[in-house]
Amino acid sequence: MDEQLTIRLPADLGRALRRTSRRLQRKKSEVVRLALQAFVQVDHTPDAKPADRVAHLIGSLDSGVPDLATRSRHYILESLRRGR
Repeated sequence: MDEQLTIRLPADLGRALRRTSRRLQRKKSEVVRLALQAFVQVDHTPDAKPADRVAHLIGSLDSGVPDLATRSRHYILESLRRGR
């Protein structure tokens, strides 16, 4: 490891870290590295829109309903009437 970092955690976050560490059967430091790596990879630019973070997912699923975009309200109301 190239760098060392010492932090203080609130008690509830420390407990959550210990639970996660036990559940994943990994050291706490490894869990923190994984979490930090996942957090840092997300684009946190102030002018970025939430949709920008999931832009690669938009349009990637096929619902099987050809007019879902234009008649979404109809399908939502129909689904509510059926109780789903």
